[in-house]
Amino acid sequence: MSDVESVGILAIGCGPFNLGLAALASTVDDADVLVVDSADEFRWHPGLMFEEAKLQVSFLSDLVTLVDPTHPLSFLAYLADVDRLYPFLVREEFFPTRREYEAYLLWVVRRLSSLRFGTTVEAVRWIDADERFEVSVRGSDGTTSTIHAGHVVMGIGTEPAVPEELATTSPALVHSSDYLFHQEAAHAAGAVTVIGSGQSGAEIVIDLLEENLRGGPAVTWWTRTPWFAPLDFTKLSLEMTTPAYMDYFHSLPEATRDRVRAGHWQFHKGISAETLDRLHDLLYRRQLKEKPQPVQLRNGVAVEGVDTLADGRLRLRGRHLDTGSLLSHTADMVIAATGYRSREHEFLAPLEGRLRRDSRGRLAIESDHAVAADAALSGRLFVANAEAHSHGVSAPNLDIGAVRNAKILNTVLGREAYRLPRHTAFTSFGVTDDDIVE
Repeated sequence: MSDVESVGILAIGCGPFNLGLAALASTVDDADVLVVDSADEFRWHPGLMFEEAKLQVSFLSDLVTLVDPTHPLSFLAYLADVDRLYPFLVREEFFPTRREYEAYLLWVVRRLSSLRFGTTVEAVRWIDADERFEVSVRGSDGTTSTIHAGHVVMGIGTEPAVPEELATTSPALVHSSDYLFHQEAAHAAGAVTVIGSGQSGAEIVIDLLEENLRGGPAVTWWTRTPWFAPLDFTKLSLEMTTPAYMDYFHSLPEATRDRVRAGHWQFHKGISAETLDRLHDLLYRRQLKEKPQPVQLRNGVAVEGVDTLADGRLRLRGRHLDTGSLLSHTADMVIAATGYRSREHEFLAPLEGRLRRDSRGRLAIESDHAVAADAALSGRLFVANAEAHSHGVSAPNLDIGAVRNAKILNTVLGREAYRLPRHTAFTSFGVTDDDIVE
């Protein structure tokens, strides 16, 4: 790495979204993109890479297809390259396994020269005189250098979130994102409790129930949601994950967006129908076993605290929301399937006075995913998967990544490098002047 280098677009974080940005840019001559990531190599949710786990989106929701189906880095191009196109056709399955999707992402990684791992961004500054960002980075060997960039895209993703009620230093509490690294210990435990009922929590419970059938641990599953709800994947509901709904959602006032977004919990806390079927089948089969370890599923429970006992076990305290009754039980291991939160953009500190925030202190995001800022920084700083508060339920979904990246590239280049889809939903989400009755 030289002491100072210059790029058109510096993308911070190499998850699927910024990887998709690099993929789309790779076929645009005047799109100069560099993606940096502090990790030493690309990995995608290794702690939840169950063998049979599937994506909840179609293979068409890859890095590029929804804005350019002919792109050489599409999922279909990957299948053709590895000579698996006909088997995939005969399989008749729109939803690849996570393992196959990660293999596709790694295939893309190997074909891009615009990715740099082992590189941590420490500070992002704006130089008015030069009209560019000055970005301080540190390599994995400790060396520091500077990158000049005309634009910056922040895609540092999310981090595991454990609520305050579950806060403990005990190693017996594990976030779901690390489950497979602790799977052997969970299988050997006497009793395991899972908190949270999204897709990840359900997949972990399936793994534990399968072990329970083999004589493994007692399993308890608590969720705050009023029922073990399915993902709402009905056709017209899925239109709420389209660019059409994203644009409509962004047009709403901040208070309205926050109120509406609270009702979208089933999109990210629900469980696929196939997973629910598998869960019920395992619970049914337990009835045929001779005295397996007990299993308890309980919905509508809010965890209020956790205590570490002298023997290292954890005692969970909760409240049944419908009745107000207090509950308690003890487990050898607790798996917190409690979701994720956006990572803090600490490297933006030098820009803080120039960025706009909403009434709750969140970065204000424009419709093209640019951070609202003063005139000099307008249209210069963008986010990927840090704008659910402004763009709604679509923001973290893989099926919006290609469109968002195309919007960013079009804005930066000042032209339509990629044509954006215009008809993405049958539903009319907003209200026009023609609809209003005087």
